[in-house]
Parts: sequence; C-alpha cells; structure tokens
Amino acid sequence: MTLHLYFARRFLFLFIGVFLSLFVMLALIDMVEQIRRFNEQSLSFGAILTLTFLNVPESLYRVLPLITILSAIGLFVSLSRSSELVIARAAGRSALVSVSAPITVAFALGVVAVGMMNPIVAATSVQYETLAARYLGADTSVLSVSPEGLWLRQGGADGQTVIRASRAGPDGTTLYGVTFIAFDTDGIPNRRIEAESATLTRGAWQVKDAKEWRLTGSENPESDAQLRDSLTVPTSLTRDEIANSFGTPMAIPIWELPSQIARLEKAGFSARQYRVWLQMELALPLLLASMVLVAAGFTLRPARFGRTGLMVVTSLGLGFTLYFIRNFAQILGENGQIPIALAAWGAPAAATLLPLGLILHLEDG
Repeated sequence: MTLHLYFARRFLFLFIGVFLSLFVMLALIDMVEQIRRFNEQSLSFGAILTLTFLNVPESLYRVLPLITILSAIGLFVSLSRSSELVIARAAGRSALVSVSAPITVAFALGVVAVGMMNPIVAATSVQYETLAARYLGADTSVLSVSPEGLWLRQGGADGQTVIRASRAGPDGTTLYGVTFIAFDTDGIPNRRIEAESATLTRGAWQVKDAKEWRLTGSENPESDAQLRDSLTVPTSLTRDEIANSFGTPMAIPIWELPSQIARLEKAGFSARQYRVWLQMELALPLLLASMVLVAAGFTLRPARFGRTGLMVVTSLGLGFTLYFIRNFAQILGENGQIPIALAAWGAPAAATLLPLGLILHLEDG
C-alpha cells in the first residue's frame, strides 16, 4: 500500500507541474493573440489579461490527455532510471500492479475534470465570448432555446423584432407556431404577427397562414386585424447566424447538457453534436487512464536496456495519434458518419486495450 501511495504521489506532483507549466506557456501565447485581435480597440493591459485568463482554461481542458501522457512518461522514465521499478519487480509486483496507482490517479483526475473543471471552463468561455463581443461591438447571439420554445432577435433601421416559435426545422430556417413582435426605434411595440409557419429566405421571412395586428394607429387592434395567406417580413438574419448562435457544447456545463439536449429536440433542432460531446465528456476519465497505459507500454523497461529516447518518442507518437483519432471521431460522430457511442468511446477503448496487451506481452508475458 505504501508503494502504491508513493507512485500515486509522484504521478500527481508531475501532473500538477506539467499542468502549471502549460498554463504559463498557453497564457503567454494567448496574451499575444489577444493583443493582435484587439489591436484596433486599444484595450488596457488589464482587459487583455482578463481576456487571456478567461480563454486559457478552455485550451488547457482540451489538452488534458496530452498533459496526462507527458506526466506518465516522466514518471516511468524517472522510476526506470532510479531502478525503483526493478526493485518493485524484485519484491514480486508485476508491471500492471506497479502502474495501477498512476492509472487510478489519472481516472480520479478525469472525474474531477468532468465534474468541476468542465463547469468552470463553460463559464469562462461564455464570459470570454461576451466580453470579446462587447469590445468588438458585435452581438453575442440572436437565438435562445427555452422550455417555452425558441426565441430569435433581429434588428433593422426601423427597430428590433422578437420572434418566438414553438418548434423549428433541424437547421432553424423553418419555424412553426411562430409569433413576430416588432418594436420601433423607441422600443414601443407596433406590430404583431402570428402564423402557422415562417421560412427564412434571402433577406426575408416567408410567412404562411398569418394574422397581423397593427398595435399603433388603431383604437382596437383586434377588430382591425387582418388574415393573410402569405406575408413577407424583412430580416437581416442568415442561416449561418442562426446556426452559430447555438455556440459550442463546451460552453454548457455537463450538468445542464441533458436538459439542453431535451430542449433542442423539443424545439425541433438536431442535438447530435451535444449528445456526442456529452458522451465524450463521460469517457474522459477512461481516456486519461488509458494515456497512463500508453506511456507504461513503452517506458516501463529498465533504463539499462537502452533506447529510452526511442521508447519515449514512440509513446508520445502513439498518444498524440490516439488523441487526434479521438478528435476526428468526434467530427464523424457529429456529422452522423459513425454512431455516437463509437465516436465517444472508441478511441479510449483502443487506447486502453492496445497498450494493455503490449504490457501483458512484454512485461508479464
């Protein structure tokens, strides 16, 4: 038990060291990028620093598997050079037993990352996008999905228009059970339209089976309301603006993802991207544990056998390959090319079974 705690503590300290080193490096790189991006806005150093610290957590969270494999390689190479692994084998401990403590720590770190770091990253990402849009003078979003349906906002020279729909098509360009409420430049509502459906075309909404109320210039808007088979409502919205308004799944805490998926599907949108991300987050602890196995598969051998540098490079290469395969599988899963379970769990399963077989063959065979 003491030896397990020793290996676990060594791995944890290495993980923290690599994590902090990458944090400093990424912060410096991101600060330069923020200065370049907001060069015309002439932001103060404090504002740049705030944007940097809000943006860095997302980058760190994405590279957690790489931080894990770097820490594991450092641990096993250090133990091999000091002959501590040889002593552990002489005491009757197999290779798998020796690596069980770092694997457990990596799995626990994955659970902590999903349960605690994920919501922090989601909050900082949203705050970063909000501040960046404010400094650039751009809108952060034109769409919101709630239990009551979905809401859109569009602006023009005549004022703002709020659009509510009970549901929508998969791409958000066709709305059903839709209501338009137009406001003038003073924020006073002046027009209301309720319709069966509305389809987004170039520069306008094509509304069908509509009822229109003029809220200004009439003593009784209901009696003056008009029924129309079709109606055109000008808009500056585009399909891409609506799609981009959803943001990324990373901007939503994992605890809120199931309800967000339910709201999107109830509103008629495809939530496949969010489902893939949810499963990938649940698979993260297994992925981090598998990265320790990848490192162990090539660096457990005693240092006196030589070729340590080649083994380290091979381990890093395999770790990076599995990491990019995971990202590629995520893209395929989001596009519907492969099942969601395969996209999320395929790479962690491969990263676990391949080095496990290698360890059993070379170390305990």
